[in-house]
Amino acid sequence: MTRIHLDTDIAGDTDDLCALAMVLNWSGAELVAVTTTSDQSGYRAACVRAALRLAGRDDIPVAAGAEGSLSGYYMHPAIPAPERYWPEVKASVPSSPGAALDLLAASVDVGAVIVAIGPWTNLALLEIGRPGLLSRTRVVAMGAYVEAPGPGLPEWGPDVDYNVQQDTLAARIVWERCDPTLVPLNVCLETTLRTKHLPALRHGNRLAQLVADQGEMHGADDEMPNLGRAHERLPNDLLNFQYDPLACAVALNWDGVRVETMSLSARMEEGILTFPRDPEGTPTRVAVAVDGVRFEEAWLAAVSGPRIDE
Repeated sequence: MTRIHLDTDIAGDTDDLCALAMVLNWSGAELVAVTTTSDQSGYRAACVRAALRLAGRDDIPVAAGAEGSLSGYYMHPAIPAPERYWPEVKASVPSSPGAALDLLAASVDVGAVIVAIGPWTNLALLEIGRPGLLSRTRVVAMGAYVEAPGPGLPEWGPDVDYNVQQDTLAARIVWERCDPTLVPLNVCLETTLRTKHLPALRHGNRLAQLVADQGEMHGADDEMPNLGRAHERLPNDLLNFQYDPLACAVALNWDGVRVETMSLSARMEEGILTFPRDPEGTPTRVAVAVDGVRFEEAWLAAVSGPRIDE
């Protein structure tokens, strides 16, 4: 059993919910706690609690974490249409100061893998306040622009690397001090949520049904099928990319993703942080390839499990 602590900016994009649902149902995974980041009022923490209630898992501790960014936000951390995406959430759930860091530390103490699927601010604050603590456990961080996406995928630059650019100082601290395994943007584009996945999700439990509803709304709101049709390696029924679930798969040692150690450096140019290859750089574990079809099948099988009432 692999213990997982999720540090998330849920409610900004639907893939955080996809990751939460996956870890709750993945064979061999135990979700021990969740903290939120970029959580200015505790609303994101309330979303986590709502999702856990749907899964019948009120026992999992949740704490609202960092309200800001150590380096200043690259863009405002918007929560799109909360009344549509999260109708179950009626009020924010703030936490006491330091509660998220205490919860992270407790997860380290029980040997959990820390999976950062939002800006890395909480992790950096933990390293600043308790130096060396995170080096006692595995850290997997979604984000870091190492290489450009391959042919047939969107030609996105490092400015799209949201988790890193939202707090570049935190990203530097975590990379330099906490020895994370990086799950970069270009590899995540190989994993998708699709319209064809919706029927299975809607046959699942209440949390799976929420994943389906949010996925369908996100696809329509962000015109994701148009993006799919414009790129030959993407499906025409694209709803979203599975950035955060892939980071969780890396944390769970799923055998369909390949992780290699490469030498990287941190480079800041015009306010944008990248991690290019550098022969004299720091050895860093990086996810470099994934069997996207296998991952989609494994993720769907986990998330669309039996209904709660069956």
